Amino acid sequence: MPVKPEHIKLVCRNRKAYFEYTVDGLYEAGLVLTGTEVQSLRLGKANIEDAYARFRNGELYLFNSHISPYPFASTDNHEPDRPRKLLLHRRELKRLLGKLQERGYTLIPLKLYFKNQYAKVELALAKGKKKADKRETIRRREEQRELERARKRRY
Repeated sequence: MPVKPEHIKLVCRNRKAYFEYTVDGLYEAGLVLTGTEVQSLRLGKANIEDAYARFRNGELYLFNSHISPYPFASTDNHEPDRPRKLLLHRRELKRLLGKLQERGYTLIPLKLYFKNQYAKVELALAKGKKKADKRETIRRREEQRELERARKRRY
């Protein structure tokens, strides 16, 4: 039986995440959204730069994510900054709950996208970097650029 190819449409990315945090694990979660939120996401009107995920009453929610109001909606538009419930398997939720109770771990969104027709968010189990670690990242990136420049000059 042939496997259907996955169609992924990226809505937004958290570009600062890999600079600010060290990523330990990745999880794909579904989002519980209203109709106007889905339409606004299809237009690409979302921001997850300052967003984070946290447990509330045994369920995982995404906080500080901004989905702009849908411009063509009538009176039934959504609240842009409301907490949104995330959908994961129960065993993944238990594993995440245990990891988040360790010191320094947090859940941050890396990408918000549509996979086939479903809205998904890619979550990262991450630890915040210290200032020295950020400097090390910058130094390593600069060295890599120099190597690439040297390679281009040689050919």
